[in-house]
Formats: sequence, structure tokens, C-alpha cells
Amino acid sequence: MILKSQVEWALHCCAILAGLPEGRYLSTKALAELHGLPKEYLSKALQSLSQASLVETTLGPSGGYRLAKTPSDINFLEIVEAVEGKARSFTCTNIRENNPCRPAGYCDSKPCAVARIMWEADEAWRDTLRRVRLSDLVGTLSEEVPADIWRSTFEWVLKRAG
Repeated sequence: MILKSQVEWALHCCAILAGLPEGRYLSTKALAELHGLPKEYLSKALQSLSQASLVETTLGPSGGYRLAKTPSDINFLEIVEAVEGKARSFTCTNIRENNPCRPAGYCDSKPCAVARIMWEADEAWRDTLRRVRLSDLVGTLSEEVPADIWRSTFEWVLKRAG
């Protein structure tokens, strides 16, 4: 399974937005500059987050994006599905029906084993993402990112936040 690069971008942007003070917004331009991404492509990922009601937007000189919920109320699966959609990662086309050794009119009693295993794996992946909150990511980052980089990043963000 290969996810769009926009999933990574959306997760990183949400982590940054999680640190914004109440009532402040960060522009697409600032988020793109911070992550070294093309603004036009990043805006598509941010629009997906907005359509999923994960971020709020406002227009104007101090406009931009902010989280629509607290970081503890947003899980990774919501962010991934906002960008990728909610469809299963595996689609069974039932090619077993093409087996020339099957009797005419044979009807299977259940989905094929390949599909069942793939759907189970897909659900396990989604369950893992559902359990991880954005607040968990922020906590991990605050422990793993050196303190001086953590501090200077948020100073940089706050200077650009509207």
C-alpha cells in the first residue's frame, strides 16, 4: 500500500497546528515554507482536512488554518481518510470465478480467502491508526525533537500566525 505524499504533509501540518494558541491561524504559505513544500499542492491536502472538519479556515491577512478540535479528539485515521478517502485498500475482483475447472453456475458461499485476509489486514491497520491521537504525536515529538529545535520552530510559527 502506498499512501499519497499529502498524507504525510497533512499529519505534519496538523502537528504544527496543534501548537497554535486559541484563536490563531497559520497560513498555507507559512506551513509550506516550514515544510519545504509547494504551496499549491499543500493547499489541496489542507482543503481535504477542512472538508473533513478537522481544521477551520479563515480568510484575510491573518487568515489560515487551525485545528477544529483538540489534538486529543483527532486520530491518525481521520487525517489519513480525509486525504485518501475511506475506501478499503484492497478490492476483490473475484477472479476465482474465471477458473475453468469450476462447474457452470457454481456459487461460492463466502468471499474468497484472499479477500478476507486482505480486509482483515486493512482493518488492523485502520484500528492502529484509530488508536493514535494527534496529541500522542505531539507528545512523542516533544520528547524526540531537541529542545532548541522544538522551541525555535514554535517561535517561528508564532511569528507567522495570524
